[in-house]
Amino acid sequence: MKLLLSVMLVALASLPAPADVNVTGNWTGTFTAIGPNGEAKDSTALVILKQEGNTISGTLGPNEQERYEIVKGSIEGNKITIELKEEDHTVHFDLTLADDHITGEANATAPDGRQLHAKLDVKRK
Repeated sequence: MKLLLSVMLVALASLPAPADVNVTGNWTGTFTAIGPNGEAKDSTALVILKQEGNTISGTLGPNEQERYEIVKGSIEGNKITIELKEEDHTVHFDLTLADDHITGEANATAPDGRQLHAKLDVKRK
């Protein structure tokens, strides 16, 4: 019996802990594309998130009319990772949550091989 209890406790301890925050909601702010020479181009950002446990779904784009679906998203502690498909390439976001503020970077490889970089800075609406 003690062995069974010990095995069950070890199994439970190895399960991922549920996120202690919930990022569900609308987030607005800026998306800043960084050009190959370091020049920055700001645009608006609208992020609509739905969190279930550690899984995140939703959309991200510049406005209500132009949004891209999140194909993969997760949260661990205050670290958020999101992948979305934009036309013919995948954009990967590495983000950090602090209070009601999400910031971080986006990276992608364009079909022609160019590396694309941007920064995201949004607050809960």
